Amino acid sequence: MNRILLASDELHEDGRAVLQDLRARHIRKVLGSQPGDTLRVGLLDGPRGMATVIAIDREAVSLCCRVDQPPLTPSGITLLLALPRPKVLHRLWAPLASLGVDRIVLTNAEKVERNYFDTHWLEPAVYRHLLIEGLAQSGDTRVPEVRVCRRLKPFIEDESAICFGDASRLVFHPHGAAPLAEYPVSPEHPVVVAIGPEGGWSDYEIDLLCRHGFACVSFGLRTLRTDTAVQAILGAMLLIRDR
Repeated sequence: MNRILLASDELHEDGRAVLQDLRARHIRKVLGSQPGDTLRVGLLDGPRGMATVIAIDREAVSLCCRVDQPPLTPSGITLLLALPRPKVLHRLWAPLASLGVDRIVLTNAEKVERNYFDTHWLEPAVYRHLLIEGLAQSGDTRVPEVRVCRRLKPFIEDESAICFGDASRLVFHPHGAAPLAEYPVSPEHPVVVAIGPEGGWSDYEIDLLCRHGFACVSFGLRTLRTDTAVQAILGAMLLIRDR
């Protein structure tokens, strides 16, 4: 953890917080903190700051916190992702939060197995702690918004205009598309990144997305695994936006 994250109800009015879970263990065992040491802290979906360790024992860690720094600037990136295999989805939750994605929209596609939607990794109570784990790694505090859309076509036709607004829209496809490096992406403008299943988007899905404002771009001719493609493409988008 590079930042200890607190829920709003864990922080008392006097700035004190008492931790008795994995965060306390991390402070004791990994950081090796002692009373008087300072730590980076943050409120989930709120400001960041610093805390002083005021007491520590085998049961709990007591902190005195001051959270007076704004959260990191939003990335402006929405990820539209064809639902991957459950074990891949499990691996992706923390990195997606670490990379600062604002919104994650998981959807169906022709090459997505229907039983993928039965996985417990789609339950908020299960994946939320993985998102928080990713935020603690990156030092961010904003929990990404997550939405599950079981049918791609109705979502794109009926809801995407409201959901995506005036954001630039890119669908990644290795064949018949302009390279990402040649596509003008404004660092200041929000962007939607659409990444298909490992078998790729179908021709129909590419046509559907392009008819609703998506530009078809390529990240190269190699067919990548979903977790590799997602992290590589989002890394490239963040580099472009930070330019």
